[in-house]
Amino acid sequence: MIDLGQYLPILLFLGVALAISCVFVFLPMGVSRLTGTHNPTAEKLSEYECGFPAFEEPRSQFDVRFYLVAILFIIFDLEAAFLFPWAVSLDFTGWSGWTTMMIFIGELAIGLIYAWKVGALEWE
Repeated sequence: MIDLGQYLPILLFLGVALAISCVFVFLPMGVSRLTGTHNPTAEKLSEYECGFPAFEEPRSQFDVRFYLVAILFIIFDLEAAFLFPWAVSLDFTGWSGWTTMMIFIGELAIGLIYAWKVGALEWE
């Protein structure tokens, strides 16, 4: 039989976290309404981007190069995230861990060279 009392600390933790997050979200909004600082004007509610009104349709398509650069950033960011634990555990993994990581870095280097040659990093 499962003892549901074991889950009480988890439920208590989730309840406290939910209550604190609600306080941080809704208390400032309520205080601003009560103190009179909530004063929306047309200028405050206007759309802006980089300090000036938008001059293009917001549903325009992005260039494919934007997505390629974003994907390359994610790939190399993940590489950095894998390098730190690997460097810490290198004493335990030995030569097999070192070889595996060099193969991984080599594959990423080949991918970077390919993206560079194709022109995925060029921005016009």
